[in-house]
Amino acid sequence: MSFMTMLSKKFSLPGKDEALPGRAEAIKPAEPHFVNGKSLAGPYPDGTETVLLGMGCFWGAERLFWQLPGVYVTAVGYAGGFTPNPTYHETCTGRTGHTEAVLVVYDPAVVTLADLLKVFWENHDPTQGMRQGNDTGTQYRSAVYVASESDLRMAEQSRDAYQGALRDGGVSASITTEIRQLDEFYFAEDYHQQYLAKNPGGYCGIGGTGVSCPTGIGEH
Repeated sequence: MSFMTMLSKKFSLPGKDEALPGRAEAIKPAEPHFVNGKSLAGPYPDGTETVLLGMGCFWGAERLFWQLPGVYVTAVGYAGGFTPNPTYHETCTGRTGHTEAVLVVYDPAVVTLADLLKVFWENHDPTQGMRQGNDTGTQYRSAVYVASESDLRMAEQSRDAYQGALRDGGVSASITTEIRQLDEFYFAEDYHQQYLAKNPGGYCGIGGTGVSCPTGIGEH
């Protein structure tokens, strides 16, 4: 493979037949959540719901959500691609199709999906395609993966509302966020989990457009 081909592959998703084969054995979290002590893999309490959010490097993104009232537990991992049980190194090659994602397990009686999406939209730039700031590659693309059709509709409504807010705020670029119904999530290696709690001076690439997301969009 030529250097230019390798370079270009980082910015385009592989087809299923091009993706790395992965492995049958999953990465299983060996430790509880570093901040709140809860099990990353569950079982989660009855009544909680889940969403997967990709907004660039998952270290800083995860920290945003574990601090929110109503969020039961968070974890980082990989989603949206083809390779089963990928490693971090494999995901960074751009040949798995996955993006870095945060699993958010939440109590909808305390914090709604609309609330979570407001944090999502306001804390990254969803117009950048296969990158987020200086982080470039398919694993940094913006994504919302939801578990139900009703959540899918809400996420799409929220996107449309934020697109309007961006235009009103002088941002002409279109949102590139991938939104679809998907609940397959592969946990990342233990050292990535709650990374910025373990390493307070670690890299955090989180940064938004400066445009607020309208409230009350998609509430149910």
